[in-house]
Amino acid sequence: MCKSKGMFVQFTVAIDGPAAAGKGTIARALADTFGMAHLDTGLLYRAVGRRALDGVPPVIAASTLRHRDIARTDLRTPDVAQAASEAAAIPEVRAALVAFQRDFARREGGAVLDGRDIGTVICPDAEVKLFVTADANTRANRRWQELSQSGVDITEAEVLASIHERDARDASRDAAPMVAAQDAIQLDTSTLTIDEAVAAAQAHVKARQGNQT
Repeated sequence: MCKSKGMFVQFTVAIDGPAAAGKGTIARALADTFGMAHLDTGLLYRAVGRRALDGVPPVIAASTLRHRDIARTDLRTPDVAQAASEAAAIPEVRAALVAFQRDFARREGGAVLDGRDIGTVICPDAEVKLFVTADANTRANRRWQELSQSGVDITEAEVLASIHERDARDASRDAAPMVAAQDAIQLDTSTLTIDEAVAAAQAHVKARQGNQT
């Protein structure tokens, strides 16, 4: 981490955790609060998954990923989520996306990245590491409401089953399994409001920044 005239030039916040735990919401809030850039790394894998569903081999999809692929509006569907998780289990796919994420993480002005292996693989030296989680039923309800509001016809039970399946696959894959970094701060959002979860995360970042001055 570097400083210039009292301002943080490089400061990385790594946020990991399972689907629908709230890490994306927290990451965006932290980026806004502290004036940092934000990268939802899951969108990279969703874009690869979407291209895979379109017939492009996952490794080729990852190595030729473009900004317009990440900007697509059809990346939040259940079939894309499953394809993304399957693609993420391929070592060559992850390797193709590592450099992009690491370059983003050390950009001037600081960066917040959320995903599943940010604190363990992508940014093991991040100044702040958070592992955001919540119980499966809570996460399923959140995701079901989100999908329903988007017009996706799916039951809450189907979402719960998908979350259980994805959790198992993400935690057991050989390539960068989803686990909390040993020095990550655990943040369980099961019983927290959005404001409470964001406030807790903000306090951790502020404390770490204070230690860096």
